[in-house]
Amino acid sequence: MLASTIGFGLMAVCIRLASRTEPVAEVAFFRNLFGLLTLLPVLLWPVLRQRQPLIGHLRTTLHTRQLRRYFIRCLIGVISMWMGFWAIAHLPLAQAVALAYSSPIFATVAAVLLLGEKVRLRRWLAVIAGFIGVLVIVRPWSHAFTPGSLVAVGAALITAIVAIQIKQLSRHDGADTIVLWTYLFWVPLSLLPALPVWHPPQGLAWLWLLLSGALGTVGQLLWTRALKLGEVSALTPISFVQLVIVTLAGWLWFGERLDRWTGLGATIIFAATAYIAHREAQLARQRRSLAPSEAVEPGN
Repeated sequence: MLASTIGFGLMAVCIRLASRTEPVAEVAFFRNLFGLLTLLPVLLWPVLRQRQPLIGHLRTTLHTRQLRRYFIRCLIGVISMWMGFWAIAHLPLAQAVALAYSSPIFATVAAVLLLGEKVRLRRWLAVIAGFIGVLVIVRPWSHAFTPGSLVAVGAALITAIVAIQIKQLSRHDGADTIVLWTYLFWVPLSLLPALPVWHPPQGLAWLWLLLSGALGTVGQLLWTRALKLGEVSALTPISFVQLVIVTLAGWLWFGERLDRWTGLGATIIFAATAYIAHREAQLARQRRSLAPSEAVEPGN
Protein backbone atom coordinates (compact mmCIF):
# COMPACT_ATOMS: atom_id res chain seq x y z
CA MET A 1 0.00 0.00 0.00
CA LEU A 2 2.87 2.36 0.76
CA ALA A 3 4.45 1.69 -2.65
CA SER A 4 1.06 2.20 -4.28
CA THR A 5 0.61 5.50 -2.47
CA ILE A 6 4.03 6.74 -3.55
CA GLY A 7 3.18 5.77 -7.13
CA PHE A 8 -0.09 7.72 -7.08
CA GLY A 9 1.59 10.72 -5.48
CA LEU A 10 4.35 10.83 -8.10
CA MET A 11 1.73 10.35 -10.83
CA ALA A 12 -0.03 13.51 -9.63
CA VAL A 13 3.28 15.41 -9.78
CA CYS A 14 3.92 14.14 -13.34
CA ILE A 15 0.41 15.20 -14.39
CA ARG A 16 1.05 18.71 -13.06
CA LEU A 17 4.40 18.88 -14.89
CA ALA A 18 2.92 17.56 -18.15
CA SER A 19 -0.03 19.96 -17.98
CA ARG A 20 2.34 22.91 -18.02
CA THR A 21 2.73 22.46 -21.78
CA GLU A 22 0.01 19.95 -22.78
CA PRO A 23 -3.81 20.30 -22.64
CA VAL A 24 -5.47 18.36 -19.83
CA ALA A 25 -7.48 16.22 -22.28
CA GLU A 26 -4.27 15.17 -24.01
CA VAL A 27 -2.60 14.36 -20.69
CA ALA A 28 -5.54 12.10 -19.84
CA PHE A 29 -5.24 10.30 -23.20
CA PHE A 30 -1.52 9.61 -22.84
CA ARG A 31 -1.98 8.54 -19.24
CA ASN A 32 -4.42 5.89 -20.47
CA LEU A 33 -2.36 4.89 -23.51
CA PHE A 34 0.89 4.43 -21.60
CA GLY A 35 -1.07 2.87 -18.74
CA LEU A 36 -2.43 0.23 -21.12
CA LEU A 37 1.04 -0.45 -22.53
CA THR A 38 2.31 -0.92 -18.96
CA LEU A 39 -0.59 -3.20 -18.10
CA LEU A 40 -0.32 -5.61 -21.05
CA PRO A 41 2.97 -7.28 -20.00
CA VAL A 42 1.53 -7.82 -16.50
CA LEU A 43 -1.62 -9.46 -17.85
CA LEU A 44 0.38 -11.59 -20.31
CA TRP A 45 2.89 -12.75 -17.70
CA PRO A 46 0.92 -15.96 -16.91
CA VAL A 47 1.19 -16.89 -20.60
CA LEU A 48 4.98 -16.69 -20.46
CA ARG A 49 5.34 -18.24 -17.00
CA GLN A 50 2.96 -21.16 -17.48
CA ARG A 51 3.32 -21.39 -21.28
CA GLN A 52 -0.40 -20.98 -21.83
CA PRO A 53 -1.78 -20.41 -25.34
CA LEU A 54 -1.89 -16.65 -25.94
CA ILE A 55 -5.20 -16.60 -27.82
CA GLY A 56 -6.91 -18.76 -25.23
CA HIS A 57 -5.66 -16.58 -22.37
CA LEU A 58 -6.86 -13.39 -24.08
CA ARG A 59 -10.21 -14.94 -24.93
CA THR A 60 -10.70 -15.94 -21.29
CA THR A 61 -9.66 -12.52 -19.98
CA LEU A 62 -11.83 -10.60 -22.44
CA HIS A 63 -14.92 -12.77 -21.98
CA THR A 64 -17.79 -10.75 -20.52
CA ARG A 65 -21.50 -10.21 -20.97
CA GLN A 66 -21.43 -6.67 -19.60
CA LEU A 67 -19.98 -4.60 -22.46
CA ARG A 68 -22.71 -1.99 -22.21
CA ARG A 69 -21.98 -1.53 -18.52
CA TYR A 70 -18.26 -1.26 -19.25
CA PHE A 71 -18.90 1.45 -21.83
CA ILE A 72 -21.04 3.50 -19.42
CA ARG A 73 -18.57 2.95 -16.55
CA CYS A 74 -15.63 4.01 -18.71
CA LEU A 75 -17.42 7.04 -20.16
CA ILE A 76 -18.18 8.27 -16.65
CA GLY A 77 -14.64 7.35 -15.59
CA VAL A 78 -13.08 9.45 -18.37
CA ILE A 79 -15.16 12.45 -17.26
CA SER A 80 -14.02 11.91 -13.67
CA MET A 81 -10.40 11.55 -14.79
CA TRP A 82 -10.53 14.76 -16.82
CA MET A 83 -11.98 16.68 -13.89
CA GLY A 84 -9.41 15.24 -11.49
CA PHE A 85 -6.52 16.05 -13.85
CA TRP A 86 -7.88 19.58 -14.36
CA ALA A 87 -7.90 20.05 -10.59
CA ILE A 88 -4.30 18.81 -10.31
CA ALA A 89 -3.24 21.15 -13.12
CA HIS A 90 -4.98 24.29 -11.82
CA LEU A 91 -5.39 23.98 -8.05
CA PRO A 92 -2.68 23.70 -5.39
CA LEU A 93 -1.61 20.05 -5.42
CA ALA A 94 -2.38 19.47 -1.75
CA GLN A 95 -5.90 20.89 -2.13
CA ALA A 96 -6.66 18.83 -5.25
CA VAL A 97 -5.49 15.57 -3.65
CA ALA A 98 -7.16 16.30 -0.30
CA LEU A 99 -10.51 16.81 -2.02
CA ALA A 100 -9.99 13.61 -4.02
CA TYR A 101 -9.86 11.71 -0.71
CA SER A 102 -13.50 12.60 -0.10
CA SER A 103 -14.53 9.99 -2.69
CA PRO A 104 -15.19 7.23 -0.07
CA ILE A 105 -17.61 9.58 1.66
CA PHE A 106 -19.60 10.04 -1.55
CA ALA A 107 -19.30 6.28 -2.18
CA THR A 108 -21.02 5.54 1.14
CA VAL A 109 -23.98 7.71 0.13
CA ALA A 110 -24.00 6.22 -3.38
CA ALA A 111 -24.04 2.68 -1.96
CA VAL A 112 -27.21 3.54 -0.04
CA LEU A 113 -28.92 5.13 -3.04
CA LEU A 114 -27.78 2.74 -5.78
CA LEU A 115 -27.17 -0.58 -3.99
CA GLY A 116 -29.62 -0.31 -1.12
CA GLU A 117 -26.90 -0.83 1.50
CA LYS A 118 -27.76 -0.06 5.12
CA VAL A 119 -25.68 2.60 6.85
CA ARG A 120 -26.21 3.18 10.55
CA LEU A 121 -25.78 6.24 12.71
CA ARG A 122 -22.03 6.13 13.32
CA ARG A 123 -21.16 5.90 9.64
CA TRP A 124 -23.65 8.67 8.83
CA LEU A 125 -21.89 10.84 11.41
CA ALA A 126 -18.57 10.05 9.70
CA VAL A 127 -20.09 11.00 6.33
CA ILE A 128 -21.32 14.32 7.78
CA ALA A 129 -17.87 14.96 9.27
CA GLY A 130 -16.29 14.24 5.88
CA PHE A 131 -18.57 16.75 4.17
CA ILE A 132 -17.61 19.31 6.82
CA GLY A 133 -13.97 18.64 5.92
CA VAL A 134 -14.76 19.30 2.25
CA LEU A 135 -16.46 22.59 3.17
CA VAL A 136 -13.47 23.62 5.29
CA ILE A 137 -11.17 23.17 2.27
CA VAL A 138 -13.49 24.74 -0.31
CA ARG A 139 -14.68 27.59 2.02
CA PRO A 140 -17.64 28.76 -0.12
CA TRP A 141 -18.33 31.53 2.45
CA SER A 142 -14.96 33.27 2.00
CA HIS A 143 -13.07 35.27 -0.60
CA ALA A 144 -10.67 32.30 -0.92
CA PHE A 145 -13.39 30.25 -2.65
CA THR A 146 -12.75 29.42 -6.30
CA PRO A 147 -15.20 27.63 -8.61
CA GLY A 148 -12.29 25.42 -9.67
CA SER A 149 -12.38 23.66 -6.31
CA LEU A 150 -15.87 22.40 -7.20
CA VAL A 151 -14.31 20.57 -10.15
CA ALA A 152 -12.20 18.54 -7.69
CA VAL A 153 -15.29 17.83 -5.57
CA GLY A 154 -17.18 16.78 -8.71
CA ALA A 155 -14.35 14.44 -9.65
CA ALA A 156 -14.53 12.80 -6.20
CA LEU A 157 -18.30 12.41 -6.53
CA ILE A 158 -18.10 10.79 -9.97
CA THR A 159 -15.23 8.56 -8.81
CA ALA A 160 -17.53 7.28 -6.08
CA ILE A 161 -20.15 6.35 -8.68
CA VAL A 162 -17.46 4.57 -10.71
CA ALA A 163 -16.46 2.60 -7.59
CA ILE A 164 -20.06 1.43 -7.21
CA GLN A 165 -20.10 0.39 -10.87
CA ILE A 166 -16.89 -1.60 -10.43
CA LYS A 167 -18.46 -3.35 -7.45
CA GLN A 168 -21.40 -4.34 -9.68
CA LEU A 169 -19.12 -5.52 -12.50
CA SER A 170 -17.04 -7.62 -10.10
CA ARG A 171 -20.05 -9.79 -9.29
CA HIS A 172 -19.62 -11.50 -12.67
CA ASP A 173 -16.13 -10.63 -13.97
CA GLY A 174 -12.64 -11.06 -12.55
CA ALA A 175 -10.22 -8.23 -11.75
CA ASP A 176 -8.12 -8.75 -14.90
CA THR A 177 -11.20 -8.59 -17.11
CA ILE A 178 -12.41 -5.39 -15.46
CA VAL A 179 -9.03 -3.68 -15.69
CA LEU A 180 -8.37 -4.69 -19.30
CA TRP A 181 -11.79 -3.68 -20.63
CA THR A 182 -11.52 -0.42 -18.71
CA TYR A 183 -8.30 0.52 -20.47
CA LEU A 184 -9.53 -0.69 -23.86
CA PHE A 185 -12.46 1.70 -23.57
CA TRP A 186 -10.53 4.48 -21.84
CA VAL A 187 -7.96 4.94 -24.61
CA PRO A 188 -10.38 5.75 -27.49
CA LEU A 189 -12.84 7.59 -25.24
CA SER A 190 -10.10 9.88 -23.92
CA LEU A 191 -8.67 10.39 -27.43
CA LEU A 192 -11.86 12.01 -28.78
CA PRO A 193 -11.81 15.13 -26.54
CA ALA A 194 -8.02 15.40 -26.99
CA LEU A 195 -8.15 15.71 -30.80
CA PRO A 196 -9.60 19.28 -30.97
CA VAL A 197 -6.86 20.58 -28.65
CA TRP A 198 -4.05 18.32 -29.86
CA HIS A 199 -0.57 19.63 -29.18
CA PRO A 200 2.40 17.45 -30.19
CA PRO A 201 4.36 16.85 -26.96
CA GLN A 202 7.91 18.11 -26.94
CA GLY A 203 11.01 17.28 -24.92
CA LEU A 204 10.48 16.41 -21.26
CA ALA A 205 6.70 16.38 -21.71
CA TRP A 206 7.05 12.87 -23.16
CA LEU A 207 8.78 11.72 -19.98
CA TRP A 208 6.06 13.13 -17.71
CA LEU A 209 3.31 11.60 -19.87
CA LEU A 210 5.02 8.22 -19.92
CA LEU A 211 5.60 8.25 -16.17
CA SER A 212 2.02 9.33 -15.42
CA GLY A 213 0.69 6.29 -17.29
CA ALA A 214 3.21 3.82 -15.88
CA LEU A 215 2.98 5.07 -12.29
CA GLY A 216 -0.83 5.12 -12.41
CA THR A 217 -1.05 1.53 -13.60
CA VAL A 218 1.61 0.26 -11.20
CA GLY A 219 -0.13 2.11 -8.37
CA GLN A 220 -3.45 0.45 -9.23
CA LEU A 221 -1.90 -3.01 -9.39
CA LEU A 222 -0.10 -2.57 -6.07
CA TRP A 223 -3.25 -1.15 -4.45
CA THR A 224 -5.27 -4.16 -5.58
CA ARG A 225 -2.59 -6.51 -4.30
CA ALA A 226 -2.46 -4.70 -0.95
CA LEU A 227 -6.21 -5.07 -0.46
CA LYS A 228 -5.90 -8.81 -1.09
CA LEU A 229 -3.18 -9.14 1.55
CA GLY A 230 -4.43 -6.86 4.32
CA GLU A 231 -7.43 -5.27 5.99
CA VAL A 232 -8.87 -2.15 4.38
CA SER A 233 -9.11 -0.40 7.75
CA ALA A 234 -5.39 -0.92 8.38
CA LEU A 235 -4.30 0.06 4.88
CA THR A 236 -6.43 3.16 4.30
CA PRO A 237 -4.44 5.46 6.65
CA ILE A 238 -1.24 4.58 4.76
CA SER A 239 -2.74 5.99 1.57
CA PHE A 240 -2.72 9.48 3.08
CA VAL A 241 1.06 9.51 2.68
CA GLN A 242 0.18 10.68 -0.84
CA LEU A 243 -0.92 14.01 0.63
CA VAL A 244 2.50 14.41 2.26
CA ILE A 245 4.24 13.63 -1.05
CA VAL A 246 2.24 16.12 -3.12
CA THR A 247 2.49 18.79 -0.40
CA LEU A 248 6.30 18.51 -0.42
CA ALA A 249 6.35 18.46 -4.23
CA GLY A 250 4.10 21.50 -4.39
CA TRP A 251 6.41 23.37 -2.02
CA LEU A 252 9.69 22.32 -3.65
CA TRP A 253 8.76 22.51 -7.35
CA PHE A 254 5.78 24.83 -7.61
CA GLY A 255 6.24 27.24 -4.70
CA GLU A 256 2.97 26.19 -3.03
CA ARG A 257 2.34 26.15 0.70
CA LEU A 258 -0.18 24.07 2.60
CA ASP A 259 -2.62 26.57 4.13
CA ARG A 260 -4.13 25.79 7.51
CA TRP A 261 -7.67 25.38 6.13
CA THR A 262 -6.59 22.71 3.64
CA GLY A 263 -4.62 20.96 6.40
CA LEU A 264 -7.59 21.08 8.79
CA GLY A 265 -10.07 19.91 6.14
CA ALA A 266 -7.76 17.12 5.00
CA THR A 267 -7.41 15.93 8.62
CA ILE A 268 -11.20 15.81 9.04
CA ILE A 269 -11.64 13.94 5.73
CA PHE A 270 -8.86 11.55 6.74
CA ALA A 271 -10.51 10.77 10.07
CA ALA A 272 -13.93 10.29 8.45
CA THR A 273 -12.75 8.02 5.63
CA ALA A 274 -10.50 6.02 7.99
CA TYR A 275 -13.48 5.37 10.27
CA ILE A 276 -15.71 4.41 7.32
CA ALA A 277 -13.06 1.96 6.11
CA HIS A 278 -12.65 0.57 9.64
CA ARG A 279 -16.39 0.11 10.07
CA GLU A 280 -16.83 -1.53 6.66
CA ALA A 281 -14.00 -3.96 7.47
CA GLN A 282 -15.70 -4.84 10.78
CA LEU A 283 -19.01 -5.52 9.02
CA ALA A 284 -17.28 -7.64 6.38
CA ARG A 285 -15.68 -9.78 9.12
CA GLN A 286 -19.06 -10.18 10.82
CA ARG A 287 -20.66 -11.32 7.56
CA ARG A 288 -17.90 -13.88 7.02
CA SER A 289 -18.23 -15.22 10.57
CA LEU A 290 -22.02 -15.53 10.25
CA ALA A 291 -21.96 -17.21 6.85
CA PRO A 292 -21.36 -20.84 8.09
CA SER A 293 -24.14 -20.72 10.72
CA GLU A 294 -26.54 -19.25 8.18
CA ALA A 295 -25.73 -22.09 5.82
CA VAL A 296 -26.49 -24.68 8.50
CA GLU A 297 -29.59 -23.01 9.89
CA PRO A 298 -31.24 -21.09 7.04
CA GLY A 299 -34.34 -20.40 9.10
CA ASN A 300 -32.52 -18.21 11.67
